[in-house]
Amino acid sequence: MYKALYRKWRPLTFDDVISQQHITETLRNQIINGKTAHAYLFTGSRGTGKTTCARILAKAVNCRNLSDGNPCLECEICNEAESAALSDIIEIDAASNNGVDDIRDLREGTVYTPEKCNYKVYIIDEVHMLSPSAFNALLKIMEEPPAYVKFILATTEIHKVPATITSRCQRYDFRRIRSEDIAKRLLYIAEQENLDLSEDGANLIANLADGGMRDALSLLDQCSICEETITASVVSMITGVAGHEYLHEILEAVPDENTAAALSVISSLHSKSKDLTRLCEELIMQLRNIMLIKLMGDDAEKLIVCMPEEYKRLTEISRKYTVEAAMDRISVLQECREKMNRVLNKRVELEMAIIKICRNMSVNNAVSIDNSEIYDKIKKLEDKIKNGVAVKSHTGKNEVDEITSKQFSSPFTDEPLPAVDLKNIKESDLMLFQQWGAVLAELEKLNPAVAGSLADSAAKYVGNVIFVLAKNRFFITLFKVKENAASLREAIYRVSGTQFIIKAKCSVSKEEQQSMAENLIKKAQNNSIETAVE
Repeated sequence: MYKALYRKWRPLTFDDVISQQHITETLRNQIINGKTAHAYLFTGSRGTGKTTCARILAKAVNCRNLSDGNPCLECEICNEAESAALSDIIEIDAASNNGVDDIRDLREGTVYTPEKCNYKVYIIDEVHMLSPSAFNALLKIMEEPPAYVKFILATTEIHKVPATITSRCQRYDFRRIRSEDIAKRLLYIAEQENLDLSEDGANLIANLADGGMRDALSLLDQCSICEETITASVVSMITGVAGHEYLHEILEAVPDENTAAALSVISSLHSKSKDLTRLCEELIMQLRNIMLIKLMGDDAEKLIVCMPEEYKRLTEISRKYTVEAAMDRISVLQECREKMNRVLNKRVELEMAIIKICRNMSVNNAVSIDNSEIYDKIKKLEDKIKNGVAVKSHTGKNEVDEITSKQFSSPFTDEPLPAVDLKNIKESDLMLFQQWGAVLAELEKLNPAVAGSLADSAAKYVGNVIFVLAKNRFFITLFKVKENAASLREAIYRVSGTQFIIKAKCSVSKEEQQSMAENLIKKAQNNSIETAVE
């Protein structure tokens, strides 16, 4: 009966495990010195060797003829463990056995001593899938297990494992397997299996596996059935991955804003039944490579995920990009990738993302501004205001006139005593009241009808005296009402925390105010006539 490659070539000793030397060396030394722990927690992404190392460790602690910390693979214990016939090594799939009753059965089984081995080993795979009550049931037995019981927990989502469990285990983090290690292992296995695997095919499979050896072997198995000679083009065709030339065409069309060319490539790939989700992921990875090339130069070759012959081509394409442009386009494509899992038509979603990145839509193209120039201009304006110089608005009129206390009248009663001599206040003593906008917003809440009369107003202050300059003459009359005056004073107090003496003045003469009113009346009359004619 045919056996899948990832099962056939699963490592049997610590020496066979690749890219996890920091873990295998530690476990071997523990076994050699007889200082193994009662509970282990293996965590890492899929296909990195968690369950494999758990099985090797379970065999090693019970093997009767150890070979430098590795199981001998020849004794009765090792042979029965490999054939899953050893009752003292129990594997539990927490994904399907995650209830409290399953853990209770486990606890009841720990009462009995091992039949053949020195230790009874429980391997709980995908332990994060256990229910809260199951974790609570597991906690007590893990805290004080019998001397002959050991636990090995494996998970891909360590954040879902309670801290009470992790604190009782020795934790080992499995790294993603390096692409070069995967490629080297694939070439070795292909040689042993009499498969014609090219180096570029092995490299492409290694890159697609994304650090997982099991995924790499499954891809190799799939390709070996379809074609006798496994090259990069064969792997690309079978897995539905876009050829790198297609990727380069799209990446060159994007900075040129050649939307038609990019969409034409998408259409061609779709007609060939290419996986558009994978294409989106490949574009993201290639843009990442371009970003690193722009940032690191020649040093990026060690970090980017691409074939050696691609590096030169990517370097040429990167000249059309800036780091910011690459990052913005990655963001658009990542958002597209997330949506592709939920939408009905993935092609439309990808095409919209391509249009966005070609036309710089949703891409930050803001030109950097030297903020020091802005700060200098603001400082100059503040100095002019402090020195009593009028600040011109875009209409050419004075936004805040030169003012003194003699020009202002106070429509308010019952005000506090002034903290300054009102008769001797000079223009240079006054400072712009920076919180006036907040005061108007607060007044809008307290008295909306009155707040409208202060539109386009400004304020200056000295001590506890505030001078309000309004453009609406009606403001003076309106605020002679005690309740209206109280609402303004209350708004100022809520914002500033100070009880101010309020002085007010209208910046528009009676004649100007009357002229403005007449113009508004004429405009309203004209609108009425036009409406009647229609």
